Amino acid sequence: MLNMYGTRVLVTGGSRGIGLASVEAFVQNGCDVVIVHFNDGAKAERECARFRSATGKKISHLDADLGTAKSARAVVENAAQLLGGLDIVHSNAGICRFTPFLELDDENWQRHCDVNLSAGFWVGQAAAKIMIQQGTGGRIIFTTSVGAFRSNSTQTHYCATKGGLHLLAQGMALELGRYNITVNCIAPGWIHTDINDAQSRDEATVAPWLKTHVARGRLGFPNDVQAAVLFFASKESDYSTGATITVDGGWNSQL
Repeated sequence: MLNMYGTRVLVTGGSRGIGLASVEAFVQNGCDVVIVHFNDGAKAERECARFRSATGKKISHLDADLGTAKSARAVVENAAQLLGGLDIVHSNAGICRFTPFLELDDENWQRHCDVNLSAGFWVGQAAAKIMIQQGTGGRIIFTTSVGAFRSNSTQTHYCATKGGLHLLAQGMALELGRYNITVNCIAPGWIHTDINDAQSRDEATVAPWLKTHVARGRLGFPNDVQAAVLFFASKESDYSTGATITVDGGWNSQL
């Protein structure tokens, strides 16, 4: 078992998908967790109750629109107050509205920039300031995508923001290392989540795509990402910063 860098954890986008799997992994490794979600309070409370009942850990949730600077920064401060500090942040919240490039409107583009990229800056900076003030260092982990490296049709806006998030993490890593804060990325491939549920269930399309593109021959699932998140949140990852682990079944190797 890996040794977590600390026990006070914030996970954004934590009520579903990769975020929820991340919360589960942290709870199972003895951490107290604040889940951040957007308009998903009933689901978040059910998950918190489930984790509290199973482990006795302190698990709570906060509703916040991370696409606004004020809300994103405030929720980090509120989470730190609930936890009595902040050791690990998994900035995972993101959106993907599959849209052809010529049909993208300004609202759609801007919302992706705000939630997928700017929120990473707002959450990451607020968390780093708390960690520096504590004087104990910390771990910041971003969920990017293999789309951060090369774009996909109908995902131009999504991939552009994930590419920006990848470079944001590297820049943060360069400046925050002196404070014993590491900043790393998880780049999932096609992970079956709520975002892509309809596409993931389309067997006629998925089966030939997997055969052509994915060495492991299957879609990924949120629990496939857990080990990578835990590694970057651990003491054992101390010499890894500005790094990315791809969790994509080999897809990126063939792009």
